[in-house]
Amino acid sequence: MADGESGGGSPLRRRTVLLAGAAGLATAGIGVGAASGVVDLVTAGSAEPRIRTERVHSAARGREVDLVTILPGQLSARNLPVCLFLHGLRGRARQAAPTGLAKTLARGVADGTLPPFAFVAVDGGDNYWHENHVGDNPMAMLLDEVPAWLRARGLGDATGTPFACAGVSMGGFGALLYARRRQERAQPVSAVAAVSPGLLMSWREMSTRRAFKSNTEWAALDPLRNVEKIDRAPVGIWCGTEDHFIEGARKFMRLAKPEVAYTGPGGHGDSFYRKVVPDVLSFLGKHTPTSAKA
Repeated sequence: MADGESGGGSPLRRRTVLLAGAAGLATAGIGVGAASGVVDLVTAGSAEPRIRTERVHSAARGREVDLVTILPGQLSARNLPVCLFLHGLRGRARQAAPTGLAKTLARGVADGTLPPFAFVAVDGGDNYWHENHVGDNPMAMLLDEVPAWLRARGLGDATGTPFACAGVSMGGFGALLYARRRQERAQPVSAVAAVSPGLLMSWREMSTRRAFKSNTEWAALDPLRNVEKIDRAPVGIWCGTEDHFIEGARKFMRLAKPEVAYTGPGGHGDSFYRKVVPDVLSFLGKHTPTSAKA
């Protein structure tokens, strides 16, 4: 796994493919193929996830991006609460979720151990989910465009706003930043889950990622130095003890005192991510609204 409605009422341009079952969950938890038109394929069995990929135009990013929706089984998508899932560095929406997340979600919803909710992933580039280059603003896409895309599909509450955000690696950094931005808008998230979040301790190392123009810009956005700006949003952090981000994760845990602060054997990659999937889903399920209706 990699580390790592446009405005004005213009019609959505989209290609949709829906894959379910094992074929749709190949190596990275989400496997999709190319298709034209709108295809809606659902396998039998309510414990199987439904995964749909569409191409939509993001004005905030100045390009078309993938919009991947993971639905738990054959429940109606109408007003289903949504958690964003942010991919890591050099990743894409199609490979954002860890192996097993979609199936574990579907099975948990089917057997009643999880409340119904969906995941949505989008292509965010490699700039730690902020506007590092003028005209490419993935955070604005998450805040301003994703709700319109979800509302148009009947997902989320009346405004289409996700109730939570999760992410791995760079996406964990982005999820914490997203929670901060939602707090600043007086629209706090109900939960934020960061797996192996890309929290670094030195500008020397962060500068090699070319995601920030300067140490000053990084410091202004770094969750480690802006812990209080997430306020009281419930936070879960998971990180392997052999992960190169473990020092930053441990410091965040000390400062933020998150609801879940897990460290255990494992490095930076899908083998650790898939191990903590059940706990991440349990945490998000605990904070899922019973209804997304207004």
